Amino acid sequence: MQNHSGHGATTIEKLRTVHVQASSEPYDAIVIGSGMSGGWAAKELTEKGLRTLVLERGRNVEHGADYVTEHRAPWETPFRGRGDRRAVEERQFRQSKAGPFNENTAHWYVDDVDHPYETGEDDAADEFLWVRGYHLGGRSIMWGRQTYRLSDMDFTANERDGRGTRWPIGYADIEPWYSHVERFVGISGEALGIRNLPDSEFLPAMPLTAVEQHVRQSIADTYNGRPMTVGRVAILTQAHNGRAGCHYCGPCDRGCTAGAYFCSLSSTLPAAQATGNLTIRPDSIVHSLVYDEEADRVTGVRVVDRNTKEEMVFNARLVFLNASAIGSAMILMNTKTPRFPDGLGNQSGLLGKGIMDHHFMVGANGEIPGFEDRYTFGNRPNGIYIPRFQNLPWDPSSNRDFIRGYGYQGGSSRGGWGRGAGMGGVGVALKQSLREPGQWSFSMFPFGETLAYDDNRVELTDQVDQWGVPIPRIVGSIRDNERRMRVAMQNDGAEMLEAAGAVNVSTWEAPYRLGEGIHEMGTARMAATPEEGCVDEWNRVHEIPNLYVTDGAFMTSAGCQNPSLTYMAFTARAVDHAVNAVNNGDLRV
Repeated sequence: MQNHSGHGATTIEKLRTVHVQASSEPYDAIVIGSGMSGGWAAKELTEKGLRTLVLERGRNVEHGADYVTEHRAPWETPFRGRGDRRAVEERQFRQSKAGPFNENTAHWYVDDVDHPYETGEDDAADEFLWVRGYHLGGRSIMWGRQTYRLSDMDFTANERDGRGTRWPIGYADIEPWYSHVERFVGISGEALGIRNLPDSEFLPAMPLTAVEQHVRQSIADTYNGRPMTVGRVAILTQAHNGRAGCHYCGPCDRGCTAGAYFCSLSSTLPAAQATGNLTIRPDSIVHSLVYDEEADRVTGVRVVDRNTKEEMVFNARLVFLNASAIGSAMILMNTKTPRFPDGLGNQSGLLGKGIMDHHFMVGANGEIPGFEDRYTFGNRPNGIYIPRFQNLPWDPSSNRDFIRGYGYQGGSSRGGWGRGAGMGGVGVALKQSLREPGQWSFSMFPFGETLAYDDNRVELTDQVDQWGVPIPRIVGSIRDNERRMRVAMQNDGAEMLEAAGAVNVSTWEAPYRLGEGIHEMGTARMAATPEEGCVDEWNRVHEIPNLYVTDGAFMTSAGCQNPSLTYMAFTARAVDHAVNAVNNGDLRV
């Protein structure tokens, strides 16, 4: 949907990794995890002058060179994109349930045999899908790149409706850090100026199709100005910070050599390396933390080498946990001391509890007549977004029979030659009919907020994996509030399509497992006191002043927006707090 001109060249520095050995000399900081939030912790710490070690449990990945399927054509895949069914069923029987998993992306997902977990599979309602990528860059290589701010409506939701722990911060506290992150990442999008979805610092937006412009106007006319916009996405529409603009090739989920989409391998980690203060050690599985009872400090990290299984300890003055919501909770749980017999930061007994996700796998589809003379160009890696319009605190008419709400992604498409698989006919007539584009269609694909239920949880079992790390048990399910929401998600989508003149409108729902949205969060919630949660308003573990948790574990509520931008902003804010505390003498490390 855009040409290649003016998009710049890639100047991304190759990352240097090393299997350093443990030393008695401490680092200034250790970051556990190299993905979305870990990359940001590394960048901010090193740019502030701290000698930083990043521990990545998975293999090294070289940006570009290791994106081996990036532009592989369908006829070059041995199983035509579907993968070796036998191998998948034997080794990736859980990961393959994730929507983005296919033959061209399977190598980014873990081996389920090597990396087991227990779940409520005897009761399908409690089955949790834990989707992981263990390699340098983590899931920042694999994410969907949709980037939205939370609003004051989201940060006050728990307090307002009495469901969940109160956030100890508000939108004003994180707003400048959203801007700080966005200016570096590069977010393309359109400013709307609405209260329930604050605007970001935007690069030029990707264009809507003619059909999307029509649907947008119809929704606004029918529903008192309800906005629809192009997705806000961490994909560059122009050259930015040494990364090239998107050239609309399409297969983003395989890796992007141009660096057009945000990934720690092409952005935060190279920036950290440029300071000269960064050391990256891959193949480093964190077992637990070292806690000094007398000093009330974490002093180091216990590591098992993935290849040799050698055990070692790395020491540091500051530790940032960015191992994912579940991974970070496991590390805290596995660090048991006389003062914290149930795990670091678990005075409340809430560590591991209240795991959330965004529920989806419902929607509405329809065909949009007309527009036969309008086409798409290129492969836009983005869709539309309709911000949440239910249960708005300032609009009583928006109240529903559930609390919280949902937003819509989706968009328009036009049938191509592939539609022939479902058509009758053979020979020349069939082939000739497929030379012209098919009907325009439009899909509404909503994502809803999941509440924090304490019995949706991760806990450690007595079993250990091959590296001696306890295997987790993860259970969770949606409840009546989400089920009522799912009915409305379908019906509202269908109504908006009908308002736009769509025909053959239908709704659908498929089975959903908690975790399937790959937005798991909330296992070490932020709260004002250690009796209410695990980390304080600065993402610092309560009563342990040099330990911070800034991945999705800290989330106290989920909102309905994609969460990665929020993780990154809170990470930058937490690093600023930690370094200021050190420099001001408030933190004796």
